[in-house]
Amino acid sequence: MNTVYLDNNATTKTDEEVVKAMLPYLVENYGNPSSIYKIGRKNRKAIEDARESIAKILNCEPNEIYFTSGGSESDNTAIRGIAYSYKNKGNHIITSTIEHPAVLETCKQLEKEGFEISYVKVNENGIIDVEELKKIIKPTTTLITIMFANNEIGTIQPIEEIGKIAKEHDIIFHTDSVQAVGNILIDVKKLNIDSLSLSAHKFYGPKGIGVLYVKRGIKFNKFINGGHQERNKRAGTENVAGIIGLAKAMEIAYRDLEEHNKKIKELRDYYVNQVKEKIPYIKINGDMEKRLPGNSNISFRFIEGEGLLLNLDLKGICASSGSACTSGSLNPSHVLLAIGLSHEIAHGSLRVSIGKYNIKEEIDYVVECLVEIVKRLREMSPLWEKFIEEENK
Repeated sequence: MNTVYLDNNATTKTDEEVVKAMLPYLVENYGNPSSIYKIGRKNRKAIEDARESIAKILNCEPNEIYFTSGGSESDNTAIRGIAYSYKNKGNHIITSTIEHPAVLETCKQLEKEGFEISYVKVNENGIIDVEELKKIIKPTTTLITIMFANNEIGTIQPIEEIGKIAKEHDIIFHTDSVQAVGNILIDVKKLNIDSLSLSAHKFYGPKGIGVLYVKRGIKFNKFINGGHQERNKRAGTENVAGIIGLAKAMEIAYRDLEEHNKKIKELRDYYVNQVKEKIPYIKINGDMEKRLPGNSNISFRFIEGEGLLLNLDLKGICASSGSACTSGSLNPSHVLLAIGLSHEIAHGSLRVSIGKYNIKEEIDYVVECLVEIVKRLREMSPLWEKFIEEENK
């Protein structure tokens, strides 16, 4: 079998419809959108049409949409920009223990700069404790930033409830929605979301382009100095082709949402059930109901995740042991530790994220390979040998 790609939480293949929509803006429509001549004005109109299309999907105003280079930039901009704009009101920010590094590292840096950060814990399924969130709020709290859905274990947070709490306390609510957009219907007004981050390459769009939504009336600092692009908030010539691709990818994602989610959830459940049936001593991580449709995260006891990934790669299978942004680290996933897993079990985790291009035959092949690889790796493990000896006593 050729390459089986099951790492769609890390990135997705760009949809052919998206590529087709982008091509004219890479070849023919090359004018700078800030120029006053015709080919420049044409690109300016294309950008504004894309902005309007995205705003319609999120149920916000076009002038509340800012184009960025992706989710990390959007998260950094929202958190730092809002924190400093409201510093005279307070310096307390609330986040969770399972956020993406783009949020956690930004918060750590703000701590060094004099801000106070509180980290809400999650339960064993990766859902935050809303009652704890309420208790943490202070008169100096200016921002709550909680991710919509987790990139490693797929759990979906009670965003509407969090938004309501933030509104009742006059606190700005930002959500990293990089994993959620394209998988979940999001109405920022209904959910009381004041700021939101998204990235095109998570829903079959191009890499290097994202969006930051900020509700009108909320202040945030300029994040790139220079020209007056993006309503004087982000200087630099716009990535026109990327913007067109992002808007097209969102349009397709929400056009096909129900059909797409039904298919990948069925494949995901089939994969999980096959693994449960054929491989003993596993642990499924995350809530199986409040979860992204294509995500699964399973810990295989008595083996190392790195060894599992390398052996899967030799079979042409692409998966992950955690976030792509931390794949160079030998430390266990902070998300898995936050839900209570031991270092040993967390090290043996495998994230499989199914997308719209996957088929059942690929899942069968992956399970077949997993059975053989897990058996072989366990036979080589001293921990497995010790466990078997104790079981046989």
